[in-house]
Amino acid sequence: MTTSQVHFDFHPYKLSGTVYGTLLNHREALEALGNGVELAPYKGPPKAPVLYMKPRNTLSTHGHNINLPAGALAFQIGASLGLVIGRTACHVPLQTAIDYVAGYVVVADLSVPHENFYRPSLRFKAIDGSCVIGSGVVSTATVKNPDALAVRVFVDGEHVHSTATSGMVRTALQLVTDVTEFMTLAAGDVLLLGVAQNAPLVRVGQRIAVEIENVGRLEAQVGEEQS
Repeated sequence: MTTSQVHFDFHPYKLSGTVYGTLLNHREALEALGNGVELAPYKGPPKAPVLYMKPRNTLSTHGHNINLPAGALAFQIGASLGLVIGRTACHVPLQTAIDYVAGYVVVADLSVPHENFYRPSLRFKAIDGSCVIGSGVVSTATVKNPDALAVRVFVDGEHVHSTATSGMVRTALQLVTDVTEFMTLAAGDVLLLGVAQNAPLVRVGQRIAVEIENVGRLEAQVGEEQS
């Protein structure tokens, strides 16, 4: 699969190709830093959302093959709820944040395990095809509470990890408000709510699946990069 073969047209929503991930928004992931959160480079808990980008080359869709880079032993499976932005969002108040979200989508953000959460290396995060987006967007009207959804990860059909969107530092709508305080989100952008602590690993030849309650399921196969 090449990037040019990836099409995101989930009628009536079109994804722009801009995906923003959120670091340390899962409460357990932040707590796992312990006293280290007070040391450099953090020097205290984040006061604003800590974001990173998944560039267009990383985007792939349900059912595709994602190749593990040569020399890497495994991918870490970052299962996340994706908030699909419905219209230009800038300085959005919490009371109206829902009006800027078109819907929700299942996302699996795959990365090579690494230690630095503050400035994650593009070499580990921007791997071709490593941001797998589910096959459809579910409207906000269908999902009554995005902050109370079960998230399950499977490897080769075995249930290996469970979490929930209720474990976040910032709720879905609070995240939209806080992000748009310092940057504008455009229609079709996807904002990832965040990834749980102890995300499971997947190796070459294995198949992953991510399910989010009331939103959907995606699957992907991990292959080996050809030299």
